[in-house]
Amino acid sequence: MKSEQGQQHSQDVPSAHHEAAPGKFTFDQMIDQLGDHHELNIFFGHYDILPIIVLDESYVPHVYANAHAMEAQGQYTMNNPAAHHKLVSTTKVDGTGKPLSPALDLSVTNLVAYQWIAILVLTIIFGVVRSRYKKSPLAAPRGIQNIMESVVVYVRDQIVEPNVGTKKRSIRLMPFMLGLFFFILTLNLISLLPGCHAATGALPVTMALATCTFIVINFVSIKDAGVLAWLKHLLGGAPAYISPIMVPIEIVGLITKPFALMIRLFANMTAGHIVLMSLVGLIFFFAQEMGEVVGWAVVPISVLFSVFIYLLELLVAFLQAYIFTMLTAVFVGLALGDHAKHDHHSEAH
Repeated sequence: MKSEQGQQHSQDVPSAHHEAAPGKFTFDQMIDQLGDHHELNIFFGHYDILPIIVLDESYVPHVYANAHAMEAQGQYTMNNPAAHHKLVSTTKVDGTGKPLSPALDLSVTNLVAYQWIAILVLTIIFGVVRSRYKKSPLAAPRGIQNIMESVVVYVRDQIVEPNVGTKKRSIRLMPFMLGLFFFILTLNLISLLPGCHAATGALPVTMALATCTFIVINFVSIKDAGVLAWLKHLLGGAPAYISPIMVPIEIVGLITKPFALMIRLFANMTAGHIVLMSLVGLIFFFAQEMGEVVGWAVVPISVLFSVFIYLLELLVAFLQAYIFTMLTAVFVGLALGDHAKHDHHSEAH
């Protein structure tokens, strides 16, 4: 759909689309870079090293070492004029004559690679911290060890424990909450490096994070309060005879909470990067349309605003990790209701 809009736009204004005028800057090109790709785009480099795994219409798997190997095989392509930068069949079309897409694309994409990078970074950092604690368990923390310990204590004392109810429950939830916080924060900070992408600015990533919170919230609620209490919670405190009305409303409420987490993180990270890229893009736009003198005149204004937005994005990177983790802890407490201050698991032992 995006490619059709771009083609229509190129017919109306031929010089505004990168296909009509190769090498010319357009905002279409800039926005396209925010999406996911089948090659690794990092630090302004493009590396065709990510494997492509697709299932065709008969659900037969096709595995390729990278996009170049896939193109060489000739079964699928990402250079079809009717599907710009989309993986489609080279020989098969659908009922409308458009090239047929795979039934399922399981490829390792650019944003998946960024998540792997974040996991690797966190593994290294926590590995260093762990080794220092093992060597000198009684020594005062220093450097990265001190920073990580301060953040962990803050998440435990200010986010998790005040909201989930009991100390024992907060200890059980700490690995998940810390994983959420540090994973989101690392992805957000990586996206601020020059030439890097925001994995948290993609709906599939935020949807996966929100789905994990949905499962954990309801699992903890059922485990600690019991199935009957969880079902009673669906009534919202109303009499049982109006359950046909209240239960669907409460179920929608259960789904709405993680959905709000998903959209909030996605929207905040995407909006900031679009504004930042647009401000920088104005330099090239004015230089092309009005001459280099005008382009250079725009540079100070664009750079000043870009620095301001960049600093704001740095704040947002921390803030969104905090909000996502905080709301997850709050939702756990709300799901437990009156049982939030009691831990039946601990009482049983």
